[in-house]
Amino acid sequence: MVATRGPHMSMTQLNAEDVRRRLPWDRLIGAIEAQFSEGAQVPPRPVFDVANPKGQAGALLLMPAWTEGETLGVKVVTFFPGNSELGLSTISAAYLLFDAATGQIRAVCDGDEITVRRTAATSAAAARRLARSDAKRLLVVGSGQLAPNMAEAHAAVRGYDVIEIFGRSRDKAAAVVSRLVRAGLPARVADDLEASVRAADVVSCCTSATVPPVQGTWLRPGTHVDLVGGFRDDMREVDDTAVARASLFVDERPGALKSGDLAQPIRAGLLRESDIRADFRELVTGSHVGRTSAQEITLFKSVGHGLEDLAAGRMIARTL
Repeated sequence: MVATRGPHMSMTQLNAEDVRRRLPWDRLIGAIEAQFSEGAQVPPRPVFDVANPKGQAGALLLMPAWTEGETLGVKVVTFFPGNSELGLSTISAAYLLFDAATGQIRAVCDGDEITVRRTAATSAAAARRLARSDAKRLLVVGSGQLAPNMAEAHAAVRGYDVIEIFGRSRDKAAAVVSRLVRAGLPARVADDLEASVRAADVVSCCTSATVPPVQGTWLRPGTHVDLVGGFRDDMREVDDTAVARASLFVDERPGALKSGDLAQPIRAGLLRESDIRADFRELVTGSHVGRTSAQEITLFKSVGHGLEDLAAGRMIARTL
């Protein structure tokens, strides 16, 4: 943590470890639930395509949100999927935290850490309402930055007997497992994706796939599916069968409907916008009950929302 001081302001720089310490899972999950119940000002987020002559094109996202007179935050995010082939993170971000009463900047935070933690915390909060109460087997599909956070957050709301990690690279999956085992979680590498999906109670996907790795015919009744990786129209983590079989929930409708997992089935006439049962706010406020039977397949599609970042930002602001 570095503090920069001038005559009119004091700005703190927070690295990933600084952010992590300030956002423990139990408190962050509760803060996100409270923020969605309370609401805030969240303008639509623009997404800009970024051409890349040296490789696969990327994207730039701007995500502002504020509570009037208190806290204002803006997250600046880049997504370059080709980085995975270079051994680099596909997502890079910075979070700028301002005083909403004076407009003065208070902190520049590691946005990657805020992103992975608030994403995982939101999914865990949704799973608390959508997964079966007796769920014991968690499968995380993906082995990047998000994977260990998804496992840790889900484990913070429910005790799992088995946590499996599947990745295209077994070595990367094994590295995630090692981190989770050191944290005391019952993690192991999944070598057969189909078999692991068929056995799982909760399937959490955090990939940048454009060809869906998870097939709907593999899902057994009662499974909860959590999709957080894809936010663009060309990205898919599950196929049309999975979407058709599931009761659908989203973090927020406008953004989720732009993701390939929903947009593509809608264009094909297989899904209607009205098929979405509820958004995250309706779940946390009790406007929708969530899961209605033990046999129901539930699917939560998350693309990220400024309220999630703002909840994390407000937690951080209280420590400055």
